[in-house]
Amino acid sequence: MFYLKTKEQFNKFERAKRRVPAFMDKKLFTFDEIKLKMVNYCVYQDRCHYEVEKKMREFVLIPEAKEEIIMYLIRENYLNEERFTRSYIRGKFYIKHWGRNKIRQHLKQKGITEKLINKCMDEIDENDYENEILKQWEAYRSKLKGLQNYQKDIKTTRYLMSRGFEYDLISSLSGN
Repeated sequence: MFYLKTKEQFNKFERAKRRVPAFMDKKLFTFDEIKLKMVNYCVYQDRCHYEVEKKMREFVLIPEAKEEIIMYLIRENYLNEERFTRSYIRGKFYIKHWGRNKIRQHLKQKGITEKLINKCMDEIDENDYENEILKQWEAYRSKLKGLQNYQKDIKTTRYLMSRGFEYDLISSLSGN
């Protein structure tokens, strides 16, 4: 006797036993119900096209219906790439304290164009950006104990670069 470890393995096993196609396990809703669910999904928080398309994979829909829902969301301004990008940049910088490089990389992964990213990067105030680098520099460097100053500087620079801040700006602000 063998045991099924996860719910997913169990579902695959049950489907194979019943000879039911995989799409039958997806939730079945009417077109209007799906459209309403997608409106609610976009109203809850700003979304990009990629996130909406990913969410729609949960439902059984023909490609034309998916396109119609996306066009409806755009037409009614529930889905707006620029608004999403600006909101994302503000949130990741002012709340998560990420640098421009990390924000840019994550937006690219979500399918946002380079042109739109560059246009929306003005959401980050330059003075706030420099102050954030200095604040994180001091906070991280003060945690490092038992190291020589040059080692602390190297580790802190690496840390800030992993947070998405630019090397040139880090080195000029830190005085190294």
